[in-house]
Amino acid sequence: MSKPRQLKFGAMVHGVGHGWGEWRHPDAQADASTNFDWYKGQARLAEAAKFDFVFIADSLHIHEKSSPHYLNRFEPLTILSALAATTSKIGLVATVTVSYTEPFQVARQISSLDHISGGRAGWNVVTSWLSGTAENFSKSEHPPHAVRYRIAREHVSAVKGLWDSWEDDAFTHNKQTGEFFDRSKLHALNHAGDFFQVKGPLNIARSRQGQPVLFQAGTSEDGRNFAAEYSDAIFVHAESLEEAQAYYADLKRRAVGFGRNPDDLSILPGIRPIVGRNADEVEQRYQQAVQLVSIEDAIGALGRPFNDHDFSQYPLDAPFPDLGDLGANSQKGGSDRIKQQAREQNLTLRQVALDFSRPRREFVGTPEQVADQIQHWFEHGASDGFIINSLLPDGLKSFTELVIPVLQQRGLQRTDYSGSTLREHFGLAFPVNRHTAVRLSAATKVTDAEQSKVPA
Repeated sequence: MSKPRQLKFGAMVHGVGHGWGEWRHPDAQADASTNFDWYKGQARLAEAAKFDFVFIADSLHIHEKSSPHYLNRFEPLTILSALAATTSKIGLVATVTVSYTEPFQVARQISSLDHISGGRAGWNVVTSWLSGTAENFSKSEHPPHAVRYRIAREHVSAVKGLWDSWEDDAFTHNKQTGEFFDRSKLHALNHAGDFFQVKGPLNIARSRQGQPVLFQAGTSEDGRNFAAEYSDAIFVHAESLEEAQAYYADLKRRAVGFGRNPDDLSILPGIRPIVGRNADEVEQRYQQAVQLVSIEDAIGALGRPFNDHDFSQYPLDAPFPDLGDLGANSQKGGSDRIKQQAREQNLTLRQVALDFSRPRREFVGTPEQVADQIQHWFEHGASDGFIINSLLPDGLKSFTELVIPVLQQRGLQRTDYSGSTLREHFGLAFPVNRHTAVRLSAATKVTDAEQSKVPA
């Protein structure tokens, strides 16, 4: 019998918050973005609730108007390596760009995290949309959107090839014979492409889960195709149940088109739940979150998907400005959605900015109400789970202590881990090393040929 389908949960651990004002909450830890004990506490909360993973986002360009968390924070692989030593089961997912790294470097770093954590590493593949990043990496210009996805395909293919440099049983460690490894099971990549030349082999073996789990957040046409072809899990922002259902169906269909089992691709909308024990507490906590977002902060946040465009130059209560193609070479999917929504609903700049930054009501309520909404999305073709973003300082704590038990009682969330690797948490098969697969296939053909010669 197949196991009942259960939710997959990730916790976005985001220091002083996604926006500009969350650090000003009386209970917020103002140095959270560079405070290891704070990260450790969040990871342990998520692990106690049997979440699949914690997730550290990243970007490589700031300016004086960037949000507080972006101004001063840890590099993802460094903090996750530290968290690997303070946790035992929860997955550890890092954002790493393909546009400003080399495949060998990324393959080695993420594989190292995978070994340190005992097979719990995941890579959130991003192409970087802020054009100012180029100036931090000795580049004359930021690659165009379509080119970035060509880079991504080649980069990821090279990394996955490097991760298969060593077959799983290559290291023999035979002290009697002096054989440290079987030379026939070490393989150079010899990749020569449009953007990268990588000889290999990688100087670290495969981990307990074979290869790290791949994440992506694709909403543009290029992004959706890339995610459907390569990713094991996809982060997505959805404005409504209907939008989430449409995205879910589209990505599953595309996965099938790439010859994949759609059940091997998890769609994980990001939500910002606010939970209270009763209606009064719910409203009180919701208003706390709303008051943390000033219109000035909202205007600053809105610029981010548009390559940090300065929206303060426009009248707040005039119709949302006609931006033309602005955003097409940055966060294309997100900026296109904002422009379309503003146009279709005749929204002002003030309305768009506040709607973009302030918490939505869909996942605000008592534990049972929030659990009902999560279950509804999960059972009606909108998600395979969720990324939990916290607006209030105790957001993750309240969610794990109040909502998770309700979901566990309903059989929708595990009560304990059944495996020890991130791949096992997601129910993904162990990936056979490509060189081992060729070897086994050749051996099978030889055996079949020999059997065909045996007289009947």
